[in-house]
Amino acid sequence: MTGGHPAPGARAAVLGHPIGHSRSPLLHSTAYRELGVQIDYTAIDVLPEQAAQFAERLRTEPGWVGVSVTMPMKDALIPYVDEPSERVRRLGALNTIVVSRDAGGVRLLAENTDVEGIIRALGVDLGTDSPAAAGQRIAILGNGNTALAALEACALMGAGHVDLLVRNPERAHDALKLAGILGLRATALPYTEAAPRLPGYDAVISTLPAHAADSWVQVLGLGAGVIKPGAVLLDVAYDPWPSALANAWEAAGGLVVSGLSMLVHQGVEQVKLFSGIQVADWGRVTNVMCDAVGVPRP
Repeated sequence: MTGGHPAPGARAAVLGHPIGHSRSPLLHSTAYRELGVQIDYTAIDVLPEQAAQFAERLRTEPGWVGVSVTMPMKDALIPYVDEPSERVRRLGALNTIVVSRDAGGVRLLAENTDVEGIIRALGVDLGTDSPAAAGQRIAILGNGNTALAALEACALMGAGHVDLLVRNPERAHDALKLAGILGLRATALPYTEAAPRLPGYDAVISTLPAHAADSWVQVLGLGAGVIKPGAVLLDVAYDPWPSALANAWEAAGGLVVSGLSMLVHQGVEQVKLFSGIQVADWGRVTNVMCDAVGVPRP
């Protein structure tokens, strides 16, 4: 493995609210143990109104190497970082802050690894000449911060068209604007009108919080024969699992990918950033992280 190991006393955490269900501490701790580095990784409950205060903690408290960021903090922390990546500026959402220290002081760098998490959870290899999702029609449930990352993932995968299935299409303006920037053909539709379109989707990405999609199952009319055989559902919510949406999708003949798979793959990218290690047996690290939370190895 190649890269600089963190100094003694290094620490990181996942921030969000509520945060007690998070599996990130288990995933990160498993990865650091496999890599042989010492980083103490915990979960911290933080609300948006505490964003400025926590950013100051990252700057002034010793040992911080970075934080993972989940809802509702993905946009709340952006005003307090020094260097948002181009992707973060484009999406208006981060999921990673790296604490960088040099002679000039402490700087907070922001990234969003949810995009890689979605792509790899869906099993797409971007190293090929022809994107695996080229020309496919994909639906995204929701239009929040994770939906924006899903749009960028769809663009990188070469999706032909994306439907945003939402409660109120008028609130999907930012998402549609992003789709245009990314060169995606996209439409925002009320989810109540989505049932006739289900047979045309090659994949569906649900970015809704836990239980939020439960009431959608009946409206979508999920049942045997109403989706394309083998169509994939990635449900980013993983607690409780399986979700009502995942159960209904599988019963209808589709394939289901747990949000834990996305969590693993976006977490691998965070581990690289927090540990400073870029060259290692990342396939093995990914496998032990998958084993830790009981999801299939890629």
